[in-house]
Amino acid sequence: MRYVQGGGLTAERRRFRERIRYEAGERFARGEKTGVIAKDLRVSDRSVERWRRAWCDGGLDALASTGPPKLPKLSDDQFAELEKQLALGPSEHGWEERDGHWPGSEH
Repeated sequence: MRYVQGGGLTAERRRFRERIRYEAGERFARGEKTGVIAKDLRVSDRSVERWRRAWCDGGLDALASTGPPKLPKLSDDQFAELEKQLALGPSEHGWEERDGHWPGSEH
């Protein structure tokens, strides 16, 4: 899976995972065991344990997505310009081009 520019999950994938956490929270309220929840939701026991601790501390609200980890530092226009400039190659930016690669790059 290729991540969006800012890294992490897409908004759609975050919503999907949030729904899984909410379902786990409803099952916590019914007293279901961690192993059963993990198996049914196809997640690790460790994740369910972490969600259960959050749920105990703050209820279903504690299982809500907090959104992307951070906003992208570049706008879409800036990112497009960066890609364009990188495609021009090192010699266009004053670097000595030995083999068509940027100095210090792995190839």
